[in-house]
Amino acid sequence: MTAKTPSSPKPTTSNTPKQAEPAFGWNAYAEKTNGRFAMVGFVALLLLEFFTRQNFFTWLGLR
Repeated sequence: MTAKTPSSPKPTTSNTPKQAEPAFGWNAYAEKTNGRFAMVGFVALLLLEFFTRQNFFTWLGLR
């Protein structure tokens, strides 16, 4: 019976995708960020209208 010596582990490469880097101008990173802020603002507006029972135009003084 032959004794096996443990082999050294192979270096593993990271399978995680490269994260988007901020850049100037129209790019995918800026569009994602703006879209996320727009979603947060829209949900905040819906919550405001729900809890105050007044619509957005009333808050602006247009009604």
